[in-house]
Amino acid sequence: MPSHSRMSSSMPTFYIQQFGCRATQADGAAIERQLLDRGCTPAGSATSADVVVLNTCTVTAAADAQARDAIRKLHAHNPATRIVVTGCYAQRAPEDLAALPGVSHVVGNSHKPQIPLLVSATLTDDRQARNNLHFPPATAGFVPASSLAAPILTGDIFDQRDVLVAPVLGGESNHTRPTLKIQDGCNNRCAFCVIPFVRGKSRSLPPETVLEEIRALSNAGYQEVVLSGINLGAWGRDLSPRHDFLDLLKQILDETAVSRLRLSSIEPLDVTRDLIALFASSPRLAEHFHMPLQSGSDQILAAMHRWYRTEHYARRVELIGEHLPHAAIGADVITGFPGETEEDHTRTLRFIEDRPFTYLHVFSYSSRPATGAASLPNHVAPHIIKRRARELRALSEQKSAAFHRANSGRALSVLTLRHSESTAAESSQWTPALSSNYLKLRLPGQFPPNQFVTASCPPQAGKLAELDSVQKALAL
Repeated sequence: MPSHSRMSSSMPTFYIQQFGCRATQADGAAIERQLLDRGCTPAGSATSADVVVLNTCTVTAAADAQARDAIRKLHAHNPATRIVVTGCYAQRAPEDLAALPGVSHVVGNSHKPQIPLLVSATLTDDRQARNNLHFPPATAGFVPASSLAAPILTGDIFDQRDVLVAPVLGGESNHTRPTLKIQDGCNNRCAFCVIPFVRGKSRSLPPETVLEEIRALSNAGYQEVVLSGINLGAWGRDLSPRHDFLDLLKQILDETAVSRLRLSSIEPLDVTRDLIALFASSPRLAEHFHMPLQSGSDQILAAMHRWYRTEHYARRVELIGEHLPHAAIGADVITGFPGETEEDHTRTLRFIEDRPFTYLHVFSYSSRPATGAASLPNHVAPHIIKRRARELRALSEQKSAAFHRANSGRALSVLTLRHSESTAAESSQWTPALSSNYLKLRLPGQFPPNQFVTASCPPQAGKLAELDSVQKALAL
């Protein structure tokens, strides 16, 4: 990782506040790296920073509301703080954000790489930086939505060809497991999803850059790296010559020393027999598949414009079970899609009950502008969506508990993590850790983060794991 020079205390401090998925977090990490390279100084918190870069999500209406609420709170706490809003919400509806008090600039995903120049231009009176800013032809500069609105810098996201690169050190592991975004954008058009319209076409990081980044992380001492993307399995299809994601994984295993590689999320049709066989052949690939399901009803999958049916998905689950019987299998599920009946909901519940899922990410359907589903009839009442979501989350808890019990007594190689702020007070009693198959365990005692330790999975989640005596002695 490159070293970063610090500038004098008179220069601006910045803070990046993140919302949304791993890909959005990776974008924030890239912006942070660029700001550090320009000599900007990171602040300890959003409330103490001269400028806050608010990196937004827009996958649901709730995500939009969360961003607006954060802006209002930041401005109320310190009206002098300059707030630069970027990310998917900024790309989709920049005028809405520009009208909020406290917003200094709105920068869409199309112009994210220019944020470091913008910070220099606006806070340090750097005329050279301002001259280097590239404005969209249609606007020829910053164009306020009204006389009271913040300037907007955005353009056609489908013209974007680059992938912002910088591993994000964060997530639930809190600076232990870097996330490397190797793919951005999506060429699919699922009826519920606004992401292609705010992320653009699918585009890939060149394989040599992927390998370079992973080598740098491995050389820096990180034990596990998480690969992420908007449509991770589509990596390489846009490159010339075309590359294959499976070949990339093989190349990473052959040409880097990373101890463990994990995939963030991958579409079910990209989980092939060959991919599963590769995972089964190497302990360096985490036994963890997160495959978006969205619905267990073929009628709803067709209405969603998903590219598979339940039989296709079920076959992937069966193949994983045959080759990796202890693998974690997670899924995204959307409840309340327009036209979803009680029978469709019941089919989804039964499909999940009958298969070895280990956890679910449950989303209540949210109508998004410009998507196919927004104009569909028969939208489901909010109180029905809420009840269905509650039933799915209860089923997720049952599945997670059953998976934990199925692993009870197994010796697992777990990676020690840092305590989050919420558990820091208990840090002297136990240490959080994560297994290859995504079991989150608590080890008795204090362990430094980023170390592999052998532990026995306890019979119930929340209880302390049993450590191998030799491993415990070495770790302490």
